[in-house]
Amino acid sequence: MNVIKTKLEGVVIIEPQVFFDQRGYFFESFSQQRFNEQVAPTVFVQDNESKSTYGVLRGLHFQKPPFAQSKLVRVVKGSVLDVAVDLRKDAPTFGQYEAVLLTEENKRQFFIPQGFAHGFVVLSPEAIFQYKCDNYYAPQSEGSVRWNDPSIAIDWQLPLESVLLSDKDQKAPLLSEITSPF
Repeated sequence: MNVIKTKLEGVVIIEPQVFFDQRGYFFESFSQQRFNEQVAPTVFVQDNESKSTYGVLRGLHFQKPPFAQSKLVRVVKGSVLDVAVDLRKDAPTFGQYEAVLLTEENKRQFFIPQGFAHGFVVLSPEAIFQYKCDNYYAPQSEGSVRWNDPSIAIDWQLPLESVLLSDKDQKAPLLSEITSPF
């Protein structure tokens, strides 16, 4: 696997080695040993999957300590723009974001460590999205940042009138309105 560092410390893009032949393809989507050696020592305890249609935007979500989560995400079907926003208040990149296109064709994965908000938007007619988490979901620990916060200025790469949000995400606070727990 090829690990690509981003401007946000700890956030990386992972490109697996894919083997193609007349039958199709094969790749190792996760190896605990390789991940620990090449990315970060992490033990994942929960896998999640979502199915969404074009324009669905989920995020920007995080969990507060002691239930903070690192996530390893990938697309099984379709394409999404995946985003991590730095919430570490003492980091030089606080409030900055990194975005990566994840598709069923490129098979890239995106690792978002604890201390970051995470979100994605579906750019294909439909997408199946999977993620591994290193901590269990704890609803009492949920946090979010508004998807269109002008101080972050994420380019979601689709017309804003196409965005479909949950009620919770529509009401998320701006970054300036939260106290970062990280």
